[in-house]
Amino acid sequence: MMDIMSPDLAGQTAGLVALGLCVAAFSSKSDDKLLAILVLGNVAFAIQFALFGAWVASAISALIILRILLARRMPRHRGAMIAMLLATLLVATLAWQGPADLVPLAAGLLGTFAMFMLRGIPMRLCLAVAAFLWMVTNAVSGSWGALAAEGFVLVVNLVTILRIARDSRTKGEDARLTCRTARL
Repeated sequence: MMDIMSPDLAGQTAGLVALGLCVAAFSSKSDDKLLAILVLGNVAFAIQFALFGAWVASAISALIILRILLARRMPRHRGAMIAMLLATLLVATLAWQGPADLVPLAAGLLGTFAMFMLRGIPMRLCLAVAAFLWMVTNAVSGSWGALAAEGFVLVVNLVTILRIARDSRTKGEDARLTCRTARL
């Protein structure tokens, strides 16, 4: 039987699926919606990295699915965060292929801290740094779809940070105007 799709083409396709999901996730101003869509995006990333033989990146991407679910249910829970940090270190150790694996490891550790301990703009800033690290990982593994996905994640995430900051300033100005009007 003839192969319908080579592992390389399948990996590139998974990266493009991740691209669409990540853009949708980071376009949302809702933390819950962001995290829910990221679960699906990381399924695509884990598959893609496995198809490219990037085992540390694949294992960490699979762990990120659990991390997102735990972080949504247990925000700011230090014990859960520490367990996920240790699990990330463990899978990286077991799948280690060389120094290039430090980059997805750093991205996984930073993302774990951000998802458990931060919210709003600080969380998104840490995730922006993690996105840059994943861009490097995707470039090294040869996944152009996922490289584009993380590039879009980075840009859309930064734009969303600006939108949240603008909304925050507008609400603050509205509150000050309401207080001034009430005093008149």
